[in-house]
Amino acid sequence: MQTRSAPEAATLIGSGKVEELRTAVKADDIDVVIFDQDLSPTQQRSLEKTLDTKVIDRTQLILDIFASRARTREGRLQVELAQLNYMLPRLAGRGVAMTRQGGGIGTRGPGETQLETDRRRIAKRIKALELELERVRAGRALHRRRRTAVPLATLALAGYTNAGKSTLFNRLTQAGVLADAKMFATLDPTVRPLVLPSRRRVLLSDTVGFIRNLPTTLVKAFRATLEEVNEAALVLHVVDASSPAAVEHTGHVLKVLNEIGAGTVPQVLVLNKVDRLAPGDSDAGALLRRMTGDTAGVTRAVSISALTGAGLPELLTVIDEVLPLDPVVRTTLEVEAGDGATLAMLHEFGRVLSTRYEGTRALVDVELPESIARRFAAR
Repeated sequence: MQTRSAPEAATLIGSGKVEELRTAVKADDIDVVIFDQDLSPTQQRSLEKTLDTKVIDRTQLILDIFASRARTREGRLQVELAQLNYMLPRLAGRGVAMTRQGGGIGTRGPGETQLETDRRRIAKRIKALELELERVRAGRALHRRRRTAVPLATLALAGYTNAGKSTLFNRLTQAGVLADAKMFATLDPTVRPLVLPSRRRVLLSDTVGFIRNLPTTLVKAFRATLEEVNEAALVLHVVDASSPAAVEHTGHVLKVLNEIGAGTVPQVLVLNKVDRLAPGDSDAGALLRRMTGDTAGVTRAVSISALTGAGLPELLTVIDEVLPLDPVVRTTLEVEAGDGATLAMLHEFGRVLSTRYEGTRALVDVELPESIARRFAAR
């Protein structure tokens, strides 16, 4: 820890502290020095030269974690784009092969040529990745339009990393997605249907965990993923209620939600991991007052344990109450017998009671959310 009036431009921490750090690195045979702070390219090069070891900053560490977690093509594209944007201003060569000076006045050495070649290659790759991610974004928008063609409300799980979002997602939907006590275990959004106590069907989306001071390169690269939060009818803001830093984590998540344009989406505060609290400390109102000192500005708060299932019925009831009412009705719809897509949709989003065929038409007795029934009736 260090107290300074301002960061030192060349090394961030000043020559005295760099010397202390160099002594510690040599004494303990340190392989990597990690700064919980963003370093400029100049600072990183100066520190590596002085310390004679690898130096990485906060953003690079997060990117390395992301790279190890990415599984789908979209996740890998997003991580690679963020890594290249981070790497571009940090290209620097070492030794004679990368020298910038040539043998004559006004000439350039082989190092300058290599640097420019690397920059062009990276810039070209960045452009290709951006185009590919735009196609991913367009595909997501198409899927979203298909979902909204039969209007089902979408709920998005958001929260600080390792707050228990994926465990809650699995508990509610039996999806079986990876749930691990690791930072950013979930990189790729997963959408699954969920039936509420009123028998309404909604879609639940699991998203990447947030952190404090989320690097802007990551926000840009993961725009396609974060759009799931923007388009949601309701955000389930999951908080690790057992964490001593729960208040700070909640503030960081609210800040990121505002940055991505989702600050106005209604929220339910889900106070998770109450099984780790002392008996009597799991009341949602008391937890909320202890965390914020005030309950204003929060739609509702529910205390749960995604691990044990405690409080989940209350959570589903609150979701039902907060979402706009869309009661289930029973109706008979007339559909072309060969219209397999519509018949499949009725089975997917409703409860088909019986089907009768009259010539080329099919009469389907079905229970559906009222909004969906109106849309089918208007066809």
